[in-house]
Amino acid sequence: MNVEARAVRESQTTITELMVPSYANFGGKIHGGTLLSLMDKVAYATASKHAGTYCVTVTVDKVEFLQPVEVGELVSMHASVNYVGRTSLVVGIRVESQNIKTGVVKHTNSSFFTMVAKGDDDNPTQVPALILETKEDVKRFIEAMQMKDIKNSVREKMDDAKSNIEVERAGEVLKNQRCILKYKI
Repeated sequence: MNVEARAVRESQTTITELMVPSYANFGGKIHGGTLLSLMDKVAYATASKHAGTYCVTVTVDKVEFLQPVEVGELVSMHASVNYVGRTSLVVGIRVESQNIKTGVVKHTNSSFFTMVAKGDDDNPTQVPALILETKEDVKRFIEAMQMKDIKNSVREKMDDAKSNIEVERAGEVLKNQRCILKYKI
């Protein structure tokens, strides 16, 4: 079924999971990797609902763990498609944890996953356009466009920086850094 456009609300997804002891690190907090895995699942579910096909993760942006998640809390991942290109989608995710005893809800993370839709031939396939129905939908779409431009600019600068490293100047460049230079120039 080829759909020309879908509204943001049609693919919004929330996944809630209880944080159990096997998800915890030695400090008793939930592993960041566990949270990333759950975020990847909700990003896949959201993108696939919109695209109507299998989607794969291409990039994960802005992963900052703002507050720790404790064993016994309920973690909810709220996701929506914020932007679509021709074959790609940007899924915004808000992560919240809730203390079951106190009812206190805390925002622990927000992140953006770029997904690509795949056809039956395993090649990228076109996704439906995104219908923006609310002020928030419009804001998030424009925000994602701007983030895409910034990300492309940073990627170019990083590639340029990597290709222009002058190891011969290491002594000068590393002078006040916390490293010991044993490489003989």
